[in-house]
Amino acid sequence: MNAVEKQSNFSHRLTTSGFRFTPQRQQVYDVLLHKRDHPTADEVFIRAKKQMPEISHATVYNCLDALVKSGLIRQVTLDRGATRFCPNMHEHCHFYCDECDQVFDVDLPAKAHDAVALPRGFRAEHFDIAIHGSCADCAKKKK
Repeated sequence: MNAVEKQSNFSHRLTTSGFRFTPQRQQVYDVLLHKRDHPTADEVFIRAKKQMPEISHATVYNCLDALVKSGLIRQVTLDRGATRFCPNMHEHCHFYCDECDQVFDVDLPAKAHDAVALPRGFRAEHFDIAIHGSCADCAKKKK
């Protein structure tokens, strides 16, 4: 998908969800796509401000809310920590490193929905799974 198609898809998703395209929403989305490290809203604000100095904290929160409601990003809540944001909309779970606080995407098996025995009549829409442990770098340091 080229840049024009990505821009068109972004605008279309916003519009069909009842939101309009704004440069601020684009900037916040670009921040999330640029470094896929599951930043908090405060981290998104700091990064967005570098490219768009006039953007406010409230605007970033409103942009994140619109992007979530449009299905362009998802919220990731891990235990009691601050909500983080993820632009990966494919089915996946998250690995949280308890040592360095980084969050990593982990692909799920293709038939993950079939691997979990749900009660009769239940239907899973998506998974929200968090795995805790040590990332490869932190595990090496522990040895």
